[in-house]
Amino acid sequence: MAAGADTGFSTRQVHAGAATAQASPRATPIYLTAGFTFSDLDESVAHFGEGTGFGYSRTGNPTVHAVEERLASLEGGDQAVLVSSGQAAVTVALLALAGAGDHVVVSEHIYEGTRGLLLDNLARLGVETTFVETDDLDAWRAAITPRTRALFAETLSNARNDVLDVAAVAAIGAAQGIPLVVDSTFTTPYLLRPIEHGAAVVVHSASKFLAGQGAVLGGVIVDDGRFDAAASGHRFAHLVQTDRLGGASYAEKYGARARGQYIRESVAPRFGPSPSPLNAFLIGQGIETLSLRVERQSQNALAVARWLEQRPEVERVDYIGLDSHPHHGLGERYLTRGFGSVFTVTLRGGLEAARHVVQSVEVITHMTHLGDVRSLVLHPQSTSHAARTVAERERAGVFPGTIRLSIGIEDIDDLLADLEQALVRVPVLERETVVL
Repeated sequence: MAAGADTGFSTRQVHAGAATAQASPRATPIYLTAGFTFSDLDESVAHFGEGTGFGYSRTGNPTVHAVEERLASLEGGDQAVLVSSGQAAVTVALLALAGAGDHVVVSEHIYEGTRGLLLDNLARLGVETTFVETDDLDAWRAAITPRTRALFAETLSNARNDVLDVAAVAAIGAAQGIPLVVDSTFTTPYLLRPIEHGAAVVVHSASKFLAGQGAVLGGVIVDDGRFDAAASGHRFAHLVQTDRLGGASYAEKYGARARGQYIRESVAPRFGPSPSPLNAFLIGQGIETLSLRVERQSQNALAVARWLEQRPEVERVDYIGLDSHPHHGLGERYLTRGFGSVFTVTLRGGLEAARHVVQSVEVITHMTHLGDVRSLVLHPQSTSHAARTVAERERAGVFPGTIRLSIGIEDIDDLLADLEQALVRVPVLERETVVL
């Protein structure tokens, strides 16, 4: 029954106008709805049995799906799964691979939230972690055990800007049927596509460069679609064994796409970090200008880093774009379009110098975020790395006088002028002790 004039007020306030005229918008529509109607019983049966169409936004939404397809294409992957945050993306990716009694090998230089996830949360679920130096390939090999289910690292480390040799580490894992999971938030698919170098899974905090505007949260997992049951099945029984009802395994149903489909059908919807269709829309809008922003941000960052390296107030600049960085050659091999825009600067005046700078900048914003169109600054020792010991912070390249910059798209002269006025009165105390 249509909600016509002969129906009651309460009926019409719910149903009138629901059947709108068909239109073809150029921008991705926002399907801001919890669920979707079925035309008949057969359609609902097909959705729940075969996964066709859309039924409920936690398991799939047209707006979300459009952004997922775009990200899979940009990363060169088979499929992408959008979730509610970057931390959710890391969690879902690792839980799709490891469970109680399993083991992961992880770069020492990762985001503190991910480190806490591994040491506090996944450890309680029975997943053990071994940390290794990013560039120590022998350490990666030695850490692998029969229980290892994943290798995990970031393309550029926070805070030293170390570069992951994706191809080398991926090959170490592949030789034993172990996927490399890479957090590529800092580099974005415009600067680096880890799947092209052998990585199996790529994750991003879409809140950062992908969205670009700092307004929304989101995360994404991109699978390469190259799961090899013969080579890796002994490590991933949940992908190659029949399901609990005796039905076909994921490998039997999906072949090389088994891992990605497991993430999409089992892990993400059941743990429930569903993205809002509105957030997905805004992330999709941001992606449309990703290359322009990242190119400008990288250019600005290189100019700022070179300028800072010459300043008497500065002890060191850890930016991969500088010849002085120990991984500069590796960076040139992987990052041919630019070196990104996030890096650290250690001031000679220690904590008081850092305090003065973060409280004196005017164009640059003091806040917890990165990858924004705006330039941002943070003091890692007292914020992102506060939970680490002094020795752990120093290994990560974080000292009392260290500040982290995320360079935006502002005019370079304005950024340099802002840093100049902040640095010119910086207290230069004892020379910062820095272990290279």
